[in-house]
Amino acid sequence: MPLDIQTLHFLNGLAGRSPLLDELIVFCASYLAYIMIAAFLGFLFLSRYSRREKLEIFFVTAVSSIVTRFGVVEIIRFFYHRPRPFSMQPVHQLLTDTAWSFPSGHAAFFFAMATAVGFYNRKWGIILFVAATLVTVSRVIAGIHYPSDILAGALLGIAVAYAVRFFARKISEKHPH
Repeated sequence: MPLDIQTLHFLNGLAGRSPLLDELIVFCASYLAYIMIAAFLGFLFLSRYSRREKLEIFFVTAVSSIVTRFGVVEIIRFFYHRPRPFSMQPVHQLLTDTAWSFPSGHAAFFFAMATAVGFYNRKWGIILFVAATLVTVSRVIAGIHYPSDILAGALLGIAVAYAVRFFARKISEKHPH
């Protein structure tokens, strides 16, 4: 059995053991994402960065996350149709989703966000990386993603964040204030 399937079954084996654990998994997989967005906005609003720095952080983070999730992920899904694990494997399903599984849009979006924020504030970047990991691993435990979906989405998010930061710096160099 491929490592991807073995890891899916190992992690998904945590589901269905306890109603409290199942609720925590569903919370992390479905709702922690909203808390991450609110935390990012709170970080930006309450930070002591200049207005220009805050705009740059917001721009790099928003563009990285949006381009990765709604650009790169959707292009890949247009050409590659990987069904969700619950439609192909015997899993304990805690959630459902109708979109293709590969790559994970949640992983792409939130790892792009964590990477972009980490460029400017290491502590907040680490916090968001931990939260992104909780969101995405919970989605494997819930039976709606394979581990390789998460890994691919995370790598895409990280790569796009680096590319957006690179281009933002080039633009900033040409138009200093």
